[in-house]
Amino acid sequence: MIRIGLVIALLGLTLAAPALAQDEIVVTGTKRAGTEPQQVTGVGIKRRADFAVQRVTVYGDTRDKTARRAEILATVRSAIEAAQKRGLALSYGGAVIRPLTLANYASVLEFDDDDDRDDAEQVGFIIKAPLKDADALTAIDRMSSFIKAVPTSGRATIKADGEAGVSIVDPSQYRSQIIAAIAADATAAAKQFGEGYAAQVGNLAQPVRWILTSPTEVLLYLPFSLDISAKD
Repeated sequence: MIRIGLVIALLGLTLAAPALAQDEIVVTGTKRAGTEPQQVTGVGIKRRADFAVQRVTVYGDTRDKTARRAEILATVRSAIEAAQKRGLALSYGGAVIRPLTLANYASVLEFDDDDDRDDAEQVGFIIKAPLKDADALTAIDRMSSFIKAVPTSGRATIKADGEAGVSIVDPSQYRSQIIAAIAADATAAAKQFGEGYAAQVGNLAQPVRWILTSPTEVLLYLPFSLDISAKD
């Protein structure tokens, strides 16, 4: 029996860690220090991200620790209240983010020390703007204007931290669409070898992965193997 083996390897990025159902994932195009950007070639689906996101830092340097933290948290509270009026939302977390609300902000945000000063601290959170119109620049402008408009308390300040990115809600919900795309591609590949050949796809029992392909677009994909062999 003639057998032709073809394996397609889809390499996942560090940014493309597995996600659990209903997780909201932050996706950025920034490569990690000391690493080269990896390329992903293969089958997946592209879709617009759900939100533009911007990390921000609230910094305080009032000498008294109790007063300093009170000013920082008061500024965060002002941000939450202002966001609701502007059609924006706030979140906290790293690659996976959760809603930041008036009910939880004082307990979920962690104070980080300033390495250069003993009397300064900061907290960080994320601003989210819906990408309904797929216009990243408009969303970024909205978030920038919001940061400037947030009322601050005492000596606390608020500023953007790094570049804007995007987020996508529950990547796993697109699993069946990705598998359908893989199946169509595998079928087409087998036909290239003639009617006597069939495709067999394996290694699909893996989490959905993702990579940013444009300011507002994300490629969702699954690592898989494809074997094309002669029919029995």
